[in-house]
Amino acid sequence: MSLLTAPNQTIQASNGTTYTYRRFGKTGGTPVVFLQCFRGNIDIWDPALVDDIAAEREVILFDASGVGGSTGQPPHTVGEFARDAIAFIDALTLTSVDLFGFSLGGFVAQSVVLQRPYLVRRLVLAGTGPEGGRGFHAWSEETREHAYREAQDAEDLLYLFFSPSEESRAKGMEYVGRIFTRQEDRDAPASLAVRDAQAEAIAGWGIPSAGKFERLAAIQQPTLVANGNHDVMVPTSNSYLLAGHLPNAELIIYPDANHGFLFQYPHEFANEVNRFLSAA
Repeated sequence: MSLLTAPNQTIQASNGTTYTYRRFGKTGGTPVVFLQCFRGNIDIWDPALVDDIAAEREVILFDASGVGGSTGQPPHTVGEFARDAIAFIDALTLTSVDLFGFSLGGFVAQSVVLQRPYLVRRLVLAGTGPEGGRGFHAWSEETREHAYREAQDAEDLLYLFFSPSEESRAKGMEYVGRIFTRQEDRDAPASLAVRDAQAEAIAGWGIPSAGKFERLAAIQQPTLVANGNHDVMVPTSNSYLLAGHLPNAELIIYPDANHGFLFQYPHEFANEVNRFLSAA
């Protein structure tokens, strides 16, 4: 089964939300729960990346409360997003998971580990940063224009996720083609209310505060940190901060790449993720 063919499923959690999710891949090990980016839904994930990981691990992709096909109200803080993710994981009666957090999802993944440290075995943090990090409390005017546009198109994704080079933009168009391959039973798009709630959560997490970095010492789980070398949404310097302050982290930086490096190098990054998650 593939991200393109896996059915949308639902489950009701103790918080009253009915979550929409897709679950597929090789069973028998620790499942990988994916935490998505700003304005993302299940269908923003690249099937080239997810399917490669699903060949070796069971993968679970879901919408937070109020996002996509899930009911309820969208959280307004990263801590609330983390409690929301924990409610979903608890509803599936999972007691040990790996987390794959991209962008805002990476903020949430860190908060999940801090709130429920025994739930998470290993952690993948892609295109993300620590609480109190650098350069994402308020985006530049150009980045904000693309990120906040009411009806985003391919050009917005190319600007936010890929570098200006011809090669990177070509990879970006391939990514756009892949995520729109699925025509039936697509996930519902994120609403403008979700956009505004998530923007509030990002701004709160991004208030500069070097003292917050000390919290990372509590994350003892092995962590893979990765980014493109020129991230315009969560500047790449934040990946170095994570790798430097997390007790058990490794860092990968991809060349000629932006926030969406994982969609520009989907097979390469999936190989790294599978290697990392399979380590003893």
